[in-house]
Amino acid sequence: MRVIVVGLGIQGRKRRQIAGGDVVATVDPVVAGADYKYVGDVPENIYDAALLCIPDRPKLSLIGELISKGKHILVEKPIIAAETAEIRALAEKARAARVACYTAYNHRFEPHFVRMKELINSGELGKIYFMRMFYGNGTARDVRNSEWRDTGAGVLPDLGSHLVDTVLFFFGDPNREFHPIAFNRFENRAFDRFVIGSSGTPEIELEMTLLSWRNHFTCDVFAEYGSAHIESLCKWGPSTFTRRIRVLPSGRPQENSVVLTQADPTWELEYTHFKSLCETGAVNLENDVTINKALASVANATDLDHGAWLA
Repeated sequence: MRVIVVGLGIQGRKRRQIAGGDVVATVDPVVAGADYKYVGDVPENIYDAALLCIPDRPKLSLIGELISKGKHILVEKPIIAAETAEIRALAEKARAARVACYTAYNHRFEPHFVRMKELINSGELGKIYFMRMFYGNGTARDVRNSEWRDTGAGVLPDLGSHLVDTVLFFFGDPNREFHPIAFNRFENRAFDRFVIGSSGTPEIELEMTLLSWRNHFTCDVFAEYGSAHIESLCKWGPSTFTRRIRVLPSGRPQENSVVLTQADPTWELEYTHFKSLCETGAVNLENDVTINKALASVANATDLDHGAWLA
């Protein structure tokens, strides 16, 4: 498959490396060395798909343009819109054109995320009572120094989109509603810490921040017959998955852990997955509709002016 990489920031450079010999051209209006400044400048006959690694605002229009050209699309998360109907319209357009339109949430390919999903689906945990996740990195200063990143709801669409997507991956509930618990601007103009929750079954609490000086991730699932825990991601490894089997009426549980010390496998696995989707023209934008609605309702319940999270 012949691909172009659009946007040569951190994500774009990663995508270019993973796609390797599939890359026939790069596009960026400001980065020196890019082959083209704009997608419209790229001859349509030299590529089959585009990997979009661009800021949020131009995503919808550029996705529409590429679908019209009959090109498959992988776009970095999140896709956000003032109206979810805009996302649904793109999904319908992509299906009609029989092109793949895939929003990248690479954590779905994290080995311990897959292990957690399999355990949840097995029913071995019994009734799941609640889950909490923490996702933190130390990029507050980088974000503050960026003209376009330190705007709107800040960390909420950035890391919160990953966490809401993970809830969907584990539990598959598109109707779940979230509400803000805490939101802070400790160093940045936009929010650099957010805590959101959902009172559904199971109950969910998600914390995200740009102020965790050592990058870290945790996921804790507490259930009837025990609990399951993820600590760290492969890219920040070692990454640990722990299963604890409850002892009744109380006592120290039986415990088994799997520790992975390896490079991040998710980018390559996701790219392979995307290439397989291009064979059938699969579209996953309904997932974005759910995430967009969840994040918009949370952001609009804060001190942001309505819709300002899209800034």
